[in-house]
Amino acid sequence: MARMRVFYATQFVLSLPAGHRFPMGKYQLLRDRLVAEVPGVRLGQALPASDGELALVHTPAYISGISDGSVDAKVMREIGFPWSEAMAERARRSVGATISACRSAFADGVAANIAGGTHHAYADKGGGFCVFNDAAVASRLMQAEARRSQRATLRIAIIDLDVHQGNGTARIFRDDESVFTLSMHGQKNFPFRKEASDLDVNLPDGCRDDDYLHALEGALDELDRRFEPRLVIYLAGADPHEGDRLGRLKLTWDGLEARDRRVFDWAWQRRIPVAMAMAGGYGTRIEDTVQAQINTFKVAAQYAARWQNQPR
Repeated sequence: MARMRVFYATQFVLSLPAGHRFPMGKYQLLRDRLVAEVPGVRLGQALPASDGELALVHTPAYISGISDGSVDAKVMREIGFPWSEAMAERARRSVGATISACRSAFADGVAANIAGGTHHAYADKGGGFCVFNDAAVASRLMQAEARRSQRATLRIAIIDLDVHQGNGTARIFRDDESVFTLSMHGQKNFPFRKEASDLDVNLPDGCRDDDYLHALEGALDELDRRFEPRLVIYLAGADPHEGDRLGRLKLTWDGLEARDRRVFDWAWQRRIPVAMAMAGGYGTRIEDTVQAQINTFKVAAQYAARWQNQPR
């Protein structure tokens, strides 16, 4: 049975006001279903990212402000969570989970973070339920480790298929030719002031399966023409689903599964390891968000098996 390492920090549950839009309960529900339904998953508790690791992307003032609660109240309002020690620790561990998933992907082909995908976080501020930018920190750390061990620059593609543009990630890597940022998102959706990714694919409200998948094929073809990554970080947002409250797209279950298969197949054909983070999901029914995510994990596990069963 192929293994797939999956990292979590579900023990940190934020106390949110009644009616808050963020579905905190989805992470434990997803973890429970992974154990029950996806053979070969090996769960590991995420370690917290250190100050030094976070500082590869984030400013010292922002790191310390989040850590001790001295961060400006305006910044916390933009993030959308009340500050607490649990919030700060969860944010660190969300980054740590993606770091561990990247390291495991090099060994196993595919690995994942139950949370993560916090792509609205900039170097000096957060936003949109994102505190620290896990994909950005993990990218910079993987590059630093590659320079130490291989004396080479690790080229990374961040394939962001959350329905909201990865504005923080785009800004962080704006002048970095070693990281390719691909964001495929709702044109009229949050954030309303977007940054320039290396490749932005703007989708109209109501976009359905066929048009979405056609756009994705074109985006992956362009990525292939312009860049040769040795690691993919995949933000597999559940929010393009037609049942999502904040998504405004109309993908079906089959459409989301086809999306995931195209990404994993693209990477598999080129033998590029994939570290996956779950990113957004705000279903009218929390069960729909968890169903979208468990479907993604089942696809990921199939590709992990391909990696581990290939001739050595």
